[in-house]
Amino acid sequence: MRLNEGMVVDNRYRIEYLIGSGGMADVWLAEDLELPRRVALKVLHERYARDPEFIARFRREAESAASLQHVNIVSIFDRGQVGDTYYIAMAYLDGRTLRELISLGLTPQESVAIVRQILEAAGFAHRHGVVHRDLKPLNVIVDATGLATVTDFGIARAGISEITEEGSIMGTVHYLSPEQAQGYEVSPQSDLYSVGVILYECLTGRVPFNGDTAVAVTLQQLKEEPVPPSHFNPAVSPALDAVVSRALQREPYERFPDADSFIAALDAAEADPGELEEEKKSPWRWILIGLAVLVGLLIAWGMTRDHSIEVPKVVGSNLDSAISTLSDEGFKVGDIERVHQPVPNNQVVGQDPSGDADKNCAFLGWFCSNPKVDLTVSGGPGQVEVPDVTGLSEEDAGNQLEEAGFTTNVESETSSEVDSGLVISTDPAGGEMVRRGSSVTVTVSSGVEQVKVPPVVGQTLNAAKQQLSAVGLDFSSSEESSSRPAGEVLTQSPDAGSSVDPGTTVTLTVSSGPEETTVSVPSLVGLSQSDAQSQLASAGLVPSIQTESTSIQPQDGRVIAQSPDPGTEVADGSTVVLTVGSYDPNTGGGGGDSGGIGID
Repeated sequence: MRLNEGMVVDNRYRIEYLIGSGGMADVWLAEDLELPRRVALKVLHERYARDPEFIARFRREAESAASLQHVNIVSIFDRGQVGDTYYIAMAYLDGRTLRELISLGLTPQESVAIVRQILEAAGFAHRHGVVHRDLKPLNVIVDATGLATVTDFGIARAGISEITEEGSIMGTVHYLSPEQAQGYEVSPQSDLYSVGVILYECLTGRVPFNGDTAVAVTLQQLKEEPVPPSHFNPAVSPALDAVVSRALQREPYERFPDADSFIAALDAAEADPGELEEEKKSPWRWILIGLAVLVGLLIAWGMTRDHSIEVPKVVGSNLDSAISTLSDEGFKVGDIERVHQPVPNNQVVGQDPSGDADKNCAFLGWFCSNPKVDLTVSGGPGQVEVPDVTGLSEEDAGNQLEEAGFTTNVESETSSEVDSGLVISTDPAGGEMVRRGSSVTVTVSSGVEQVKVPPVVGQTLNAAKQQLSAVGLDFSSSEESSSRPAGEVLTQSPDAGSSVDPGTTVTLTVSSGPEETTVSVPSLVGLSQSDAQSQLASAGLVPSIQTESTSIQPQDGRVIAQSPDPGTEVADGSTVVLTVGSYDPNTGGGGGDSGGIGID
């Protein structure tokens, strides 16, 4: 699994940025989400995660260091697995590597003070049966107070005889003891040899034995004696020379028996540094002759020779690589200024001088040295406070976040409390301290959550009301005559499926049934029953016949009464009641009179 900034490992450690990379692991700065602290998360390279030997070495580092609780040994908090690889969570040490301090230059007193702490750590580990086997300046961090902490127990072993295989070399060759470089048994004295090399480098700025290959360095260790540190640094006392010499003896039994003895020797050397050997003086006669012969030539040579030099370009390199490159070319590092920039931590972002530069020359150009190179180094993006942009418009919020050095990722969310287009919240929230250049998620209100209008056409008005109320919509209705049954919804607005705000009124048109038409009731009295029925049918009215006895013969079979009365306006299809006479001579009154009814 590839780690990225912002990722949370094991539901606990949030990655901030990459601190550095080593041969077998990457180291990330992370925030412990359970405890208020920052940690260094060391993650095994995936290419080694399937190698049982490397996994064992990685676990051994955690076990070795975790078992050693000492002020000068890095604290291990946790270990676990992330994806297909493994990690160790350890204390984050805010300081410089001893390698950086050596490049800046250390006094003998400063050198002894740091090495004494390394020996305290090594001695504590040895008393607990652990040999570090890779002590070197890059594995020592010194903070602003001068506290030195030993790190990287990646090849440490319990006991004195465990080794991966006969003849294998594990560690950094310039700091390995002769027996370790040849693949023989290692012991606490092997670590003390490495500390001796570190002390030598602190005092002189160089290692005692140097070569292009591991074999070349080992041959020098076996055949040559180291040049005393005082040869390169006159401030080193004879007593301190002697301490270094004993620490660098080829045979383990000739070195200090343990770290405490080494510390005691350093204390004694500080208490009684011894007499500095006086330089042999040449006879004044020869000095005068030499000066007389050479002074003219030296002046001419010093005045006319080229004093410029090409300074190696190290911008873009890791700080340790830059220091090595400059040192190899004969340059010392001057001031190191740390700045926050959106590039990896410890990357060199500036140097002075660069390109062609003048050497530092004295006494008419006779004595010249390469200029010191000042470096500007990234301390990582750094942390800044997220501005509070809640309630601002999306545009204004984006501008403020960009001015503060963040990128933005906008998401929308419905809200009944925040107006559309305004910021509801940010993640991380306003006021939190996060890495400059990281992304801030801005949640912008899209207004209240809309609802879809349900389809209610064809339903009864009551059913439509219930459906609209169920989704939070109001309604209004009006009637319209139609061929559909009365009370049935004919149309709706907005249309079904439309998205609207809650509380929106949906307008319904409801059928009032077919439109009524009226007709005038014709005059039917005196007509025969059949003629009356025919006229009613023509007018769209329905006859209802009832008979009534009459003593007037001409009224027989004719309409003698009607209801409604003639001229009354009634609905189309209404019923008109017709009273038809039925002649009965026995019904009161007289004979042949027509009774006032006209007979056609």
